[in-house]
Amino acid sequence: MRPWIKSGTPWVWMTAGMVSVSLIAILGVLLLLGYRGLGYFWPTPVTSFEVKSEQGVETVVGQIYRTDQVDATQLEDAGVALPAYRQPSYQRLVVKTGNREQAGIDFRQLLAFQIKSQHTPVEMAMIERSENGMFYGKPQAYVDAGGHRHALVLSELYQRLEDLAARRAVINDIEQVHLAGVNYRLEQLRLEEKSLSLDSQLNTADKKRIDKRRSQLLSQYHQLEKKLKQLREKQQTGALVVEDSHGDAVALPLQNVINVWYPNAMSAVEKLEFWGYQVAAFLSEPPRDSNAAGGVFPAIFGTVFLVLLMSVIVTPLGVLAAVYLHEYAPKTAFTRIIRIAVVNLAGVPSIVYGVFGLGFFVYFIGGTIDDLFYQAAQPAPVFGTPGILWSALTLAILTLPVVIVSTEEGLARIPTSVRHGAFALGATQSEMLWRVVLPMASPAMMTGLILAVARAAGEVAPLMLVGVVKVAPSLPVDGNFPFLHLERKFMHLGYHIYDVGFQSAHIETARPLVYATSFLLVSVIVALNLSAIGIRHYLREKYRALEL
Repeated sequence: MRPWIKSGTPWVWMTAGMVSVSLIAILGVLLLLGYRGLGYFWPTPVTSFEVKSEQGVETVVGQIYRTDQVDATQLEDAGVALPAYRQPSYQRLVVKTGNREQAGIDFRQLLAFQIKSQHTPVEMAMIERSENGMFYGKPQAYVDAGGHRHALVLSELYQRLEDLAARRAVINDIEQVHLAGVNYRLEQLRLEEKSLSLDSQLNTADKKRIDKRRSQLLSQYHQLEKKLKQLREKQQTGALVVEDSHGDAVALPLQNVINVWYPNAMSAVEKLEFWGYQVAAFLSEPPRDSNAAGGVFPAIFGTVFLVLLMSVIVTPLGVLAAVYLHEYAPKTAFTRIIRIAVVNLAGVPSIVYGVFGLGFFVYFIGGTIDDLFYQAAQPAPVFGTPGILWSALTLAILTLPVVIVSTEEGLARIPTSVRHGAFALGATQSEMLWRVVLPMASPAMMTGLILAVARAAGEVAPLMLVGVVKVAPSLPVDGNFPFLHLERKFMHLGYHIYDVGFQSAHIETARPLVYATSFLLVSVIVALNLSAIGIRHYLREKYRALEL
C-alpha cells in the first residue's frame, strides 16, 4: 500500500476524478440552462380548467407553467379548506393565465383537488401581443376600423397580421434610421454653428450655408413625419374579438397583435416550426414589455462588440507590458514589486474597477476630452458620460493582469539558446523579439486572451457604472458618420439577466427568459473562446518549426 501511495498514483486518480466531477457539473448546468431556456419556446397546450372554489365554479384558461407538491399544514395555515381524504401533501398547478389587463396577474395557483375537469379545446388560441403579454381565448370575429363586425377567416387574419408587421417594420425603419439620421445631422449643424460662434468665426456665408442645410433637413424631417403619421393611421385597422375564460367578448386592437397561435391543434412539425420561429425572434428582435418579452439582439450585439473592443485594447497593452518586464526590465527589487502588483491586481473585486473607470475614464479623461474638443456640446456631455468605450477600457484594465502573466510565462518557456542564435545571425533585439520570440510565444498570448474574454464577457458589476443600460435607444454602430459611436451606451446579456430576473415588474413571467438568456450568454462565451482556441492552434502549428 505504501509504495502505491508513494508512487503518486492516488493523487493522479484523485485529480482525474475531480476533473471528471467538474466537467459533469458544468455539463449539468449547461443542460439545465438549455432545457429550461430553450424549452420555454416550445408550444405548451392551452388548457381550460373547471375549478371549484368558495365563490363557486369558475373557468380558468392558461398554460401549465409548473407542477409541485404543497404540504397540507401549509395549506391549512393559509385557510384553504382541505378535502375529507386527508393527505400529507397535495399537488399544485401553477397556470399562466395571461390576460394581464383584465385579471391583473399572470399566474394562478390551482390545487388538484379543486379541479373538477380540464380539457384542451382546439379552438383555444394564444395571442402574442406587443403589450400586456399573452392573451388566451377563442377568436370569434374581426371588427374593422369603421366598427363593422365580420366573420373570422384565419387566412384573412394572418394576411392582416403580415401587413401590420410589414408596416411596423417600415415605421421602425423610419424612426430608428431615417428620422434618427436627420436628427443626428441637425445636431451636428447646431454644434458646428455654436462652435464657430464660440471661436468668433461665424461669418455671413457660413450662416447662410448652415441655415440652408437646416431648412433642407427640416423639410426632410416633416416629410418623414407626414409619412409616419399616415402609416400609423393605417395601423389602426380594427380589432380582434376574442372570447375570454369568463365568456366575455374582448376587443383586442389588431395593431398590438403580433401573432395568433393554436397550440392545441398543432402537429409535431408545426410545433417544431413554432419553436424555431420563437427562437429566431428571441435572437433577432429587440426586447419589449419592460424586457419581459421579445428578443435580446441589442444585448447580443453589445456583449460581442464590447468583448471584441476590449480584446483589441488589452492584447497589445498586455503583450507590451509582458515583453518589457521579461526582456528589458532589469532584475531589481522594483521589478519584482511590479510583478507582485500585477498578480495582486487579478484579485481586486470587479466593482472596484468599475468605480475606478467611472472616476478616471468617464469623469477625468472623458470630461477633459469634452472640455478640449466638444465645448459646443456643453453642458451636455459627449465622452464625459458612461459609454461602451469606457466600459471596454475598464474591462481591459480588469483583465490586463491575466494577459501579462500568461504572455510572460510563454516568453519564459522559450529557451535562451533561441535568442542567442538570433543574435549570432546578426539580428537586433527588436528583430529577435518580433521575428522569433513573439511568434513562438503567440499561443501563450492567445491563452491569456482566452482567459480575459471568458472573464470579461460575464462581468456585470463594473459595467453598471461605466455604460450598460436597461434599454439602449440605438446600437453603437449605424449609418451616420463616423459610423462607430463609442460614446453611446449599450445593452449587455449579463445585465439583461440581472434586470429581467430581479428588476422586472413581471418576474415570474420573465423567469424562463433568464434561463434562455443565461444559456445564450454561456453560448456566446463558448463561441468566443472556441474562436480564440482555433486561432491559438493555428499559430501553434504555424510556428512549430521555430521550436525545433
